[in-house]
Amino acid sequence: MAGRERMGSMDAAWLQMEEPANLMMITAVLWFDGPMDRERLRTVVRERLVERYPRFRQRVVPGALGAPHWEDATDFDLDAHLSTLRVPATGGRAALEAVVGDWLGVPLERSRPLWHLHLVKGAARGDVLLARLHHCMADGIALARVLLTLTDPVRAGTGPEDAVRAEAVPARDDAGTPADPDSDGSLRGSREERLSAPGWMRLARGARAAFRKGVELVQEPILAGDLVLEGARGAAALGKLLVMPPDPRSPLRGPLGARKLAAWSEPVALARVKAVGQTLGGTVNDVLLTAVTGALRRYLASREAPLEDMHALVPVNLRPLDEPVPRELGNRFGVVFLRLPVHLEDPRRRLREVSKRMEALKRSPEAVVTSGALELLGRTPAALERVVVDVMGTKASLVATNVPGPRQPVSLAGARLDGLTFWVPQAGHVGLGVSLFSYAGQVTLGVASDASRVPDPGALVAAFLEELEALATVAP
Repeated sequence: MAGRERMGSMDAAWLQMEEPANLMMITAVLWFDGPMDRERLRTVVRERLVERYPRFRQRVVPGALGAPHWEDATDFDLDAHLSTLRVPATGGRAALEAVVGDWLGVPLERSRPLWHLHLVKGAARGDVLLARLHHCMADGIALARVLLTLTDPVRAGTGPEDAVRAEAVPARDDAGTPADPDSDGSLRGSREERLSAPGWMRLARGARAAFRKGVELVQEPILAGDLVLEGARGAAALGKLLVMPPDPRSPLRGPLGARKLAAWSEPVALARVKAVGQTLGGTVNDVLLTAVTGALRRYLASREAPLEDMHALVPVNLRPLDEPVPRELGNRFGVVFLRLPVHLEDPRRRLREVSKRMEALKRSPEAVVTSGALELLGRTPAALERVVVDVMGTKASLVATNVPGPRQPVSLAGARLDGLTFWVPQAGHVGLGVSLFSYAGQVTLGVASDASRVPDPGALVAAFLEELEALATVAP
């Protein structure tokens, strides 16, 4: 792609949101069962990222009236985007988490394409790949899928794209039955037929279908189609957000600093989580969100803070359901505000309430409201956008994301992938990000935080694992 290309308004919104203490950067950590050859990694990155997606060789430049543009970086140097770090083998997980936390607070170089890969060597269990990419390039789900195109299936005789093709497998309900996107007819028929319906009807149908598809959070992200994308745009969406009451005061909310921290769990078997859900009457998604809610409750109690319900911002994918690998980059998503029942002490009651609130979101045609707001904000001056985003940020205390990885083991540049975690930025001065990433029958919890808000993210990880144990214990 030669010359300049105007940046999409939603992409520009994420570029304008960035501040020194609140970087709009998507971060992924992938760990492997052994060493990785840098030159082999370099070849894979060049062939599957740089040559396939123009954004990986374009820089951001200001355009007319300050509107940002993409411009080909004629001096592009792949080696400037692929560096090597080292940690002491005796440092263990803590050393890796410290390195990742340090880089969470380092902005990407604006004079270059806005991404960087760090190959971390020296860890006792194998090499680690730290990926940092700016949100203006694409949304988190899209970039996660793009990164997974770097992988190959471990089994022999298949092509490289099979590593992410597992995401295209239909989601299954708790009984193992494939979910049918046409089960209620809301996605049946051609796109032209669907778009002939009134806007409010398209929004209602699309939102219901999206959340019906998103019941299993770790198998497939909450999904929506073109119907929701069309129906959720505009000033009405922004107005709805602005009238929501703010979240209660807590240690999780407040001014942010430059220092960031990271922690993640050992992978947890999805089969075990599913068994708890089947026994207590909840989906895998419900069980995991209940454990996250319980972890927040434990953490707030340890800080002697009020145990009040709070909202989590949950990203909603607006790409076509049949697009496991993005054909183009850019941001195509909205968010929903999920109220977490922190006030409930009993794990079983908390699980029932999480399930109830998720069901309410699935039925709500108004759940996806922010795509249009972000489109609108991308066309406003940066100062006005920051004010509006800050107001929106008061409505939630954390960002909770889920990204599904391959269901079968994969490798990257010859090294077998053992696990990974992934974070999107916390816009609106939200200081806590919680992620769930599923891969090869396991799920990993990752926590990224501002050190001023959550100075010990490892405590949240430990509390999450304790809550899973508590749910297993109360299951009859």
